[in-house]
This record gives sequence, C-alpha cells and structure tokens, in this order.
Amino acid sequence: MKPYKLSDKTKKQEITEMFDNISPKYDFLNHFMSAGIDILWRRKLIRMLAKDKPLTILDIATGTGDLAFAAVKLKPQHITGVDISSKMIEIAKTKVTKRGFKDIIDMQVGDSEKLNFKDNSFDAVTVGFGVRNFEDLNLGLTEMLRVTKPKGCALILEFSKPHVFPVKQLFRLYSKYGIPLIGRSISKDDFAYKYLPESVAEFPEATAFEKIMLDVGYTNVSSTRLTFGVATIYRGYK
Repeated sequence: MKPYKLSDKTKKQEITEMFDNISPKYDFLNHFMSAGIDILWRRKLIRMLAKDKPLTILDIATGTGDLAFAAVKLKPQHITGVDISSKMIEIAKTKVTKRGFKDIIDMQVGDSEKLNFKDNSFDAVTVGFGVRNFEDLNLGLTEMLRVTKPKGCALILEFSKPHVFPVKQLFRLYSKYGIPLIGRSISKDDFAYKYLPESVAEFPEATAFEKIMLDVGYTNVSSTRLTFGVATIYRGYK
C-alpha cells in the first residue's frame, strides 16, 4: 500500500515524500491524536529493553527522534537514529542539539532496507511505528537482524487492531473518520492520515507478524499488546 497511490513512484518514494510533507506537524499530531498515549507506549518499550542493558542502540524509522530520546534513560554509550526522510532528520537533529544529547545521539538519513552499518554493530535495534512503511517487510527485518549483535534484541512498536468490544468499534470509527479529518486539517496533506489507518488495517499482527520475525531468523519472539490492542510491542533476539 502506498500513501498517494501514484503509479510512477515506488512505496519508498511516496513514504519519503509523505513524511517530508508532514514533518512540521508530525510531533504535535502524534501526541494530539493519541491523547499522549504514544509517549507511554514508548516508555513501555524502553522499560522492556532495560533488562538487556544495551550499550549501542539503533533506532530505525526514528522520525523526529522520540524513541531515541526515550532510550537515553538506559544510559547507553551511543544511540543512532536513522530515517529515510531528510526533513524529519533535520527536526531530530535540532532536538538533539536543544536537549544537549550531541555526545550520545547521532541522527542520519538512511534506508531501513539498506542500512549503512556493518554486521553485528548494535546491541539493540528499535522501531517505533515504522515497519508498516517498509517497502519490503522481510528485507527490512533481515537488515535489522544483520546489524544486531549475537544475542542482541529487536523491539518493534507498531499499531494493531483491538478486538474487544467496544474498543474495537470505537477504534474503527476513529480510524475511518477522526484520524483522516484531524490529520488533513492540521498537516494539510490529504493522504498521509488516510494512509495511516489503511496501512494498520492491512498490516500482519500478533502471531502473523511473530511468524514473519521467526522466518527471518529471530529467536524467542514474543509480543505484548498495549491499550486493549491499539498497539503492540514485538520482541525478538538474534
């Protein structure tokens, strides 16, 4: 699925264009549309990662860096954030400077499916709401595994679909009408926040996504559902 559904562009090209377009309003919309719960989800992922005590962390599809900043609490030696959108990385770099994290966080433009790092480079790899946007899901997960050190872990935070009444019904209505309307009004992009719920609806979740991780080569794969299943954290080891 592509945001703009243009026949002459790849999904990767459209995803890059979409995030470049919405970057000025991205942080505000994330927190506003989730009522700030997305912040709690990221904190939960960091608490789960704490037991592995990673010294080097790669945050893929880092966006404006919120998950990378949350990981500072773990006191690693270094955090690298990578995103395909140069506009998002510009904002992330500004936030790094303002928050005084230049010694620990490095932000760079990069392709999640063709990472510019050597094998076995990081103790942990994280992704927050990014794997849905991979053009080739298996390739992206394989690249994540390649750059992870032996016995290192990957933690993936992604939207999922609640299955409990009445959350399921309310979430469906909010996804279909609320998110596109709010997103379009604030970001001025007619397609970005219509793409979000559509991509969530199509994305494999729970045991289906766990199987994909296992097939790629991850071990000890597990998942933790959050907020009645609105989001899920997946964990796997190399």
